[in-house]
Amino acid sequence: MASAGALLALCLAALPTLASDVPARMSQGGLVTATVPVGSTATVNGKPVRVGNDGMLVLGAGRDEKGPITVVVTRPDGQRDTTRIVVAPRAWPVERVNGVPPKTVNPPPDIAARIQRENAEVAAARKRDDDREGFARGFIWPVVGRISGRFGSQRIFNGTPKSPHPGMDIAVPQGTPVKAPADGIVTFAKPDLYLTGGTVLIDHGFGLSSNFLHLSRLDVSVGQHVRQGDVIGAAGMTGRATGPHVHWGFNWFEVRLDPMLLPGIEGTSPH
Repeated sequence: MASAGALLALCLAALPTLASDVPARMSQGGLVTATVPVGSTATVNGKPVRVGNDGMLVLGAGRDEKGPITVVVTRPDGQRDTTRIVVAPRAWPVERVNGVPPKTVNPPPDIAARIQRENAEVAAARKRDDDREGFARGFIWPVVGRISGRFGSQRIFNGTPKSPHPGMDIAVPQGTPVKAPADGIVTFAKPDLYLTGGTVLIDHGFGLSSNFLHLSRLDVSVGQHVRQGDVIGAAGMTGRATGPHVHWGFNWFEVRLDPMLLPGIEGTSPH
């Protein structure tokens, strides 16, 4: 009787040989979802990445990624396909935000230590990597409203330059229901982080995650499965905020991406 490994090899050999559809170009802050031959392995800039049982592969380019990004796909027969993705640069605007509580701009040492601990908790929640494909159907807007802050803009709080904006802000009234943009599992949910206030993270699989900040109410808990369109909380202005809005951030592991470039969102408006 043939071994399980031999049977798997026979099955893979019987599958049609498909070409990878890894693109040759992407934008800073962009997400790529590609299909490679089933049974392949892949690396991005030399680092192994997950390939789904259906051949799904994802990768992202951060705000300051210069490229090229090298993707090497090794097929079941050992053949290698190499794609060097050119990363198109973007012009990043400067955004001045005044009226922010001074202690949130230049916090004292004890508060700075708290912020560091909270940031570490959130970063740990982003390390999850499993084979769920909650992102596969694309994304929907979590709320309907005016975009009040864009990904990547250089932020100046009360005249003090800070890190670039890591997500997108959508201005909506206090208490507006916030919906899950895609299927996933809640990996972080706390109501009172110092800078971000009510904070929820949803893991969509393959290292992709959404984060929602400044919520006035949380309707989900860690470990809960959510479906696209489920209400996860309510908009607010908790933490460092000057008005009610929803901050939607998106990550590929530690790489921050632009929600405006996600499948289903790109080219559409939240109005």
